[in-house]
Amino acid sequence: MLKSSIKKEYYCWCCDYNSNTGEGNLARIFVKNQKKHNKNKIKIFTPNKIIINKFLLKICNYKYISPFIGIFFCWISYIKDKIPVYINYLPLWNIFLFILLPPNTVFGPITGGAHYKSDRINIIRKYIFPFLFFVSNFFLKRRNIEIFFSTELLKPYLSKSIIKKSYFNYVFKLISLKKKKKKKIDFLIYYRKHKNKRKFFQYNEIKNLLKYNFSVHIIGDKLKYKSVINYGFINNKKVQSLLEKTRFSLLSNENAYSLFAIECINNHVKLITNKKNGIKYFKKNFIFLNLNKFDEIKKLKTINF
Repeated sequence: MLKSSIKKEYYCWCCDYNSNTGEGNLARIFVKNQKKHNKNKIKIFTPNKIIINKFLLKICNYKYISPFIGIFFCWISYIKDKIPVYINYLPLWNIFLFILLPPNTVFGPITGGAHYKSDRINIIRKYIFPFLFFVSNFFLKRRNIEIFFSTELLKPYLSKSIIKKSYFNYVFKLISLKKKKKKKIDFLIYYRKHKNKRKFFQYNEIKNLLKYNFSVHIIGDKLKYKSVINYGFINNKKVQSLLEKTRFSLLSNENAYSLFAIECINNHVKLITNKKNGIKYFKKNFIFLNLNKFDEIKKLKTINF
């Protein structure tokens, strides 16, 4: 938690503070929780807030540039005798953040890690990432701060001393079960055309669901299948409105507790997966089915809400 015996202002850098993105919502819940436990003034800064020029803003909003703007901002805050807080983007592989940020910087939830057991050809994730995690570990151990992790997927890469002073599964702070409503949509699925995520997306399963006349709605990137309803990238309020009417969603096998999965749990949407790997919490919200087998698809018709 953000705690200080000296009354100093906290200057928080957020690369993304939007309500329609996962990173943005995680940042918002982090700030909200810190305000509950801290009387010191907290100010939020984003690229949109400090950069006026539209061309520069477009460059600085790029996800690989904005963290370096954040490093610079945190040092300015430190020099001004403020307490710098770096909230996101904060993947453990980005060693520059853990090396270059000022000594007393407070970190938001650290992200990263996934079940990539089938990802044998991705040399970066298999060999380079573990090395970068090791370097980040080294510098985190030298910071006298409480450390937050979005999930516990990174635990195998962390030292015992880091694990001891860390808070895991910060994403669970987003759990807030809503009142059940009538379900009209069979499936709402979050789809991203990301080269590293493509092999995890259940293209065949969706085709099978369409064959059995299940209604399939997609948010995110457009999925060019007949009978699929695409909404594109919509704000979180619209996502919540759709989820409260939804029966099922497909779980990404890389991360069982993604931000979208958490929102599904909040809205009583059952998450379907054919793997139990990594599922330890909220088990009643998961259904284990192989949607490549038509006999198992039929079971969906028998599930009551």
